[in-house]
Amino acid sequence: MNNKLAPELITLGRYLAGEFENRPQAMESAAWFVHLRLWLRPVPLFTEDSITLFAEQASIVNLDQPYRPRLWRLRQVSTSPVCLQVEHYMFKDISPVQGLGRKPELLQQLTLEQVECLTAPGCTLKVESNQLAGNHYHFKALAVSESPCAFSYQGQSFQVSLGFEVNSQELKTYDKGIDINTGRAIWGALMGPYCYQKQVDFSEELN
Repeated sequence: MNNKLAPELITLGRYLAGEFENRPQAMESAAWFVHLRLWLRPVPLFTEDSITLFAEQASIVNLDQPYRPRLWRLRQVSTSPVCLQVEHYMFKDISPVQGLGRKPELLQQLTLEQVECLTAPGCTLKVESNQLAGNHYHFKALAVSESPCAFSYQGQSFQVSLGFEVNSQELKTYDKGIDINTGRAIWGALMGPYCYQKQVDFSEELN
């Protein structure tokens, strides 16, 4: 790993790198929370100043049909004080990368030509970090704009409201799909965040 990265950025990357599930939440509130598996796997892109994760998820009953493949680029944008942000990148063609959360050897072959940065203000998250006892942290990532993350794929327009919280024990995601005509949330964290626990740690892949 780049030893020039801030300790806070490295810790954020380690907390996020993993395979997650929200089983207890889904068992308790099945009407509102689908039982999901979420992959956040390191990829060797933007290594000069960032930690980059490949993200995708799948319903536990359809693990062979993962969806929403994207990249999270974790960056330090200032040093005094340390300021972190998360940039989102979409794949120009998602079909070749679906399922790569379980194929780390193929993730090593990703190139910058396959992705493009989502530049709408709501696609970038500012990260608030709070240092806890024992050198632990709590991170909260919020959009820099009240407008949702807007983008187009294959001629269709989409809007997503983004955000997450993470510590050493739990990841909470606030992502919601927004109806572009009404502005209302139509899928995702409609009744509160999805609450995930890490099942497999991928932080050793952050080399």
